[in-house]
Amino acid sequence: MAQVVDKQIIDSLPLLGAEEKKTILSVIKSFLHLKSETKRVSIGQYNKEIEAAEKRIDSGKFTTQEDVEKEAALW
Repeated sequence: MAQVVDKQIIDSLPLLGAEEKKTILSVIKSFLHLKSETKRVSIGQYNKEIEAAEKRIDSGKFTTQEDVEKEAALW
């Protein structure tokens, strides 16, 4: 599938004007920038965050869907 998309992009580029190419390039750069900013957490860190969230829930520190809907209705 990726090869098909790559070919379509390559085939389409010559049909575009300079401004359109600049726009596409800026979009590609923004995607790459977002990708480079994304930091993955370790499984250990992920598990710690899950455990902390479960403790908050067990201690009653959570908001129900119903409460969120009531609050959103006031916006």
